[in-house]
Amino acid sequence: MISIKIVKNLLKKYKVRPSKRFGQNFLIDRNVLRKIITTADLRSKDVILEVGPGTGILTQGLAGKVKEVIAIEKDPKMVKILQETTKNLKNVKIIQGDILKLNTVNCRAITRSEATGSKNYKLKTTNYKLVANLPYYIVSPVIRKFLESNYPPKLMILMTQKEVAQRIIAKPPNMSLLAVSVQFYAKPEIVSYISKKSFWPQPKVDSAILKITPEKNQQRPDLCGLFFRIVRAGFSQPRKQLINNLARLRQGFGGQAKISETDRQKIENWLLKNKIRPSQRAETLSVQEWLKLTKTFNFT
Repeated sequence: MISIKIVKNLLKKYKVRPSKRFGQNFLIDRNVLRKIITTADLRSKDVILEVGPGTGILTQGLAGKVKEVIAIEKDPKMVKILQETTKNLKNVKIIQGDILKLNTVNCRAITRSEATGSKNYKLKTTNYKLVANLPYYIVSPVIRKFLESNYPPKLMILMTQKEVAQRIIAKPPNMSLLAVSVQFYAKPEIVSYISKKSFWPQPKVDSAILKITPEKNQQRPDLCGLFFRIVRAGFSQPRKQLINNLARLRQGFGGQAKISETDRQKIENWLLKNKIRPSQRAETLSVQEWLKLTKTFNFT
């Protein structure tokens, strides 16, 4: 275990209390640290984008094996701690900001040579990997942000709640909007489960290490908008049958406020053409089945 005393002393020195708002549960298990580093398959030329570095324990481990670590920390108080714990690591750059709001192509990075200033820093748009310890409520938007980017990471290694990770890797008949969104772009897999005892303060639930590998041959960009419009309609009321949920989709493309029997029949035929029963629920469909529906959609 990493000394809890050291972590507590750092927080005390900078008058910081772990924030529930920022989902701050600090990793204190070296075995988990080694597992993350092994899973990331690090190379000496790699650039790592680390989100939520906290006290810098993982940052230090990453920095010893790669060309550069770009650490993005939202909490300005934690940035000061991170500056101290990585002060001897010349290949670590720290950025204070919200990953969901940050322009990851042109960030403002804090540099040690400028105690109170900053300079423009351009993130490499190719050949980088993302490593993050994420609170559950930003897992989906962070994944979508990077997988939908023109320059997605080569690999994503995420620590998140066990339940969230299990939802992401789900298969029919247990799919969700989150699972479809991730699996449209990438292959997700759970590498290992992490006991809640591996963190301080100890969270209420266990976590998981999630490995997400973007597909080299991404889906056709021209299909993305329509694909997610159809999927969102399908999951709009998950317990309802597809025929009822997808009727809303027809309205969204210029149909009447109330779906006609003719249009309802068209939707039913569309589903049957793709060997999908109108009575099925969205959770029973695979990504490939949603793609088939997208490619055969003709209600505009």
